[in-house]
Amino acid sequence: MADFLILDDDKKSDSGNNVKNDNIAWKNWDFMEKLNDLVMSFQKVKVSEKVIFYRLLSTMTNAWMWLVKSVIILEKQEKNPVFKKIMWVFCDELKEWKNLSECMMSYPNSFWEAEIWIIKAWEKTWQLNRALSDLADQLEKVESISWKIKGAMMYPMFIIIVVIWVVAVMMIMVVPKLLEIFDSKDDLPWSTKALMFMSDLFVNYWMYMILVVVIIYFWIYAWRKTPNWLYVLDDFKLKIPVFGTINRKLILSKFSRVFSSLVWSWVSIVESLRITADAVWNEVYKQRITLLSEDIASGIKMWESLDWDKLFPDMMVQMIQVWEQTAKLDQTILKVADFYDDQVDNTIWVLNKLLEPFILVSLAIIVWFIAVAIMQPIMNLWDTITQS
Repeated sequence: MADFLILDDDKKSDSGNNVKNDNIAWKNWDFMEKLNDLVMSFQKVKVSEKVIFYRLLSTMTNAWMWLVKSVIILEKQEKNPVFKKIMWVFCDELKEWKNLSECMMSYPNSFWEAEIWIIKAWEKTWQLNRALSDLADQLEKVESISWKIKGAMMYPMFIIIVVIWVVAVMMIMVVPKLLEIFDSKDDLPWSTKALMFMSDLFVNYWMYMILVVVIIYFWIYAWRKTPNWLYVLDDFKLKIPVFGTINRKLILSKFSRVFSSLVWSWVSIVESLRITADAVWNEVYKQRITLLSEDIASGIKMWESLDWDKLFPDMMVQMIQVWEQTAKLDQTILKVADFYDDQVDNTIWVLNKLLEPFILVSLAIIVWFIAVAIMQPIMNLWDTITQS
């Protein structure tokens, strides 16, 4: 009997340890789950992924498939863990009879306010598939322009990185060896002295150079969050030769496309302008569009507020003036967006043609300077020897 009691106590002890281990494992799992959610909250869904999501969801809802079932199907085939987690939450909230726009509001980093308002407007008219299809088209055009600009910048950025790397290697490994043959540094040409100074920076002060670059980067990153500094920075971007023109046309295209989609979705003009002001991602245009919404709320027509404004071209203002009187503002603005998309394409094409010779000439100048700085004192030394 005593042995049986002892065995029973051991079983109870083992059972208690198992429960304790299960609790610890559950707490660890819960902590990892919360940590995973925290990391995912800082990540965004790509525009290309949203385009596929909107287009497939539009096709399914157009075939009268239940919205929850459509999202479940899309969640199973999604590869991105961030978007997969978001759609999994969508499924639970849709089962609780929430609208899709209400589900999207919980993820402002991934879904723009303009997208939510467009879907919200068409949910009321039971034409969600139409809104999703239009959103996919508009986002696809915006993504296409963005990729063209990135593609145009990829080649010059690659060349610049290669040039910096080659110059750094020459300054650290090649130039110091070549300059050791000169005993007196006072009689050297200014180009050679400049090259020696640069080489000294790369050899002895490279850590300080990296530290300065990092400090400048974080200083700009911190100060650009303030409204005044952000306004100055965005204004400077608009005034850069060539690139400022591309940036301005991109902003006008995005303004036209987002605004037309909102007006087409029966969102009021004042509210559409307020949402569009945040969507252009430029503080200069944001403040001007916000002022435009206030002017319209006070009874001033849109073209009258934009007349003689340097931020908006006369052609765009004239088209708004004509078509605002015919109650087809959304169609006109969309045509303006297509026009500026074509303008951006043409500008990028011209930029690609001009950048290549400019980069080659700049590279030739750098190589010529290094060659002259090294060869000039050698030639002077040779002249001295021959004269002796």
